[in-house]
Amino acid sequence: MEKLALLGGKPVRTAAWPSWPVFDQTEEKNVMQVLHSGHWWRHSYGQGVELAEDDSTSPSLVARFQNAFARAHACKYGICASNGTVTLEIALRAAGVKAGDEVIIPAYTYVATATAPLMVGAIPVFVDIDPETYNMDVQRLEEAITPFTRAIIPVHFGGQPCQMDEIKKIAARHDIKVIEDAAHAHGASYRGQKCGSLADLASFSFQNSKNMTAGEGGIITTNDEVYADTCETLVWAGRKRGQPWYRHYVLASNARMTEFQGAILLAQLERLDEQNRLRRENAQRLDVLLAGVEGIRPSKQLPEGTSSYHIYMFRYDPKNFAGVDKQRFVAALQAEGIEGAFGGYTTPLYANPMFLEKEFMGGAYPLEAFENGRAINYADFERRCPVSERACASEAVWIPQSMLLGSAEDMMDIAEAIKKVQRLAVQLH
Repeated sequence: MEKLALLGGKPVRTAAWPSWPVFDQTEEKNVMQVLHSGHWWRHSYGQGVELAEDDSTSPSLVARFQNAFARAHACKYGICASNGTVTLEIALRAAGVKAGDEVIIPAYTYVATATAPLMVGAIPVFVDIDPETYNMDVQRLEEAITPFTRAIIPVHFGGQPCQMDEIKKIAARHDIKVIEDAAHAHGASYRGQKCGSLADLASFSFQNSKNMTAGEGGIITTNDEVYADTCETLVWAGRKRGQPWYRHYVLASNARMTEFQGAILLAQLERLDEQNRLRRENAQRLDVLLAGVEGIRPSKQLPEGTSSYHIYMFRYDPKNFAGVDKQRFVAALQAEGIEGAFGGYTTPLYANPMFLEKEFMGGAYPLEAFENGRAINYADFERRCPVSERACASEAVWIPQSMLLGSAEDMMDIAEAIKKVQRLAVQLH
């Protein structure tokens, strides 16, 4: 009798998946170059705070990388920093967001999208996600705008570009800045234009799970020189170009990226396009393989967008799996050899204890100081964000980008494991 692997049966797959991160002698050569140079951070070259539309000949590998990445994403300027969380904070400050301002973000995203506004003293306001794409629901966006809204942060979730034309039209009507959270969107595009160049500023992450990585790191991209200059100042502890090193003009932290990270990322960028091509190819294979599986619906891909597929995401319906809940389904899938399968966020952001209890800056600041005459109770967002609630509780299942770097046969294993769990789901009761 056939039995699920979770219950002692033979798994669909025992072979290893592609390892991540991917690296070769190019990363090794670049890192050794930095190591032996003794120049482990940008200022060791005596450049100080810099801003250039062409850093391609700089001895600093960080400067060379940020220029190359910006160009690859149709931007004049790239400003590297220590991680993708701090780049969101810096982008908000550069855009003029101040204490008490409101920033609209989706409820289904990583916590940094919400903590970045709080870290600059602003108030995050959540909107629900589209049930087909899991990106910010443009239809719900305008109702969240108040006279205090100063910015919108759309998240290109899983590498799927947001409906940026509609978002920017709404923002323009209300004179609101738009900052892309492109942490998942390396190399993605919308209507033929690269993510990272679609708004006032954008923030990318190079954390270890991302489509290109140095373990940690981030970059801000923009086509606006004033924004870029401000971001450089905020990365470099408040210094300004051409001014004495120990002169500081604004309150800012040290958020510099090391030369070792720049060395690795230069090599990572070289293979991004080919890896994204393979991710897209395998995602399309999965779409076909899963098309006939009742209760499994891959996320809708908008025809005007080209995803980087940081996550291949599908919606799971327990009704077609003998009522087995999502957590049990994912555990069964992992036991069949699909180890990277994951249920995603356990709750929408607003349901985290930090928001429910308003444990921010030593208490409820900035909410206790501003709340703008409408005391915000984050528990109220549960009824406003039903799609986010369903995604977390019962629907969303993720396949990470690294698994999409496998073969066509690997994708068949994913589909076969899902079908096997469905066939034998009654065993899970």
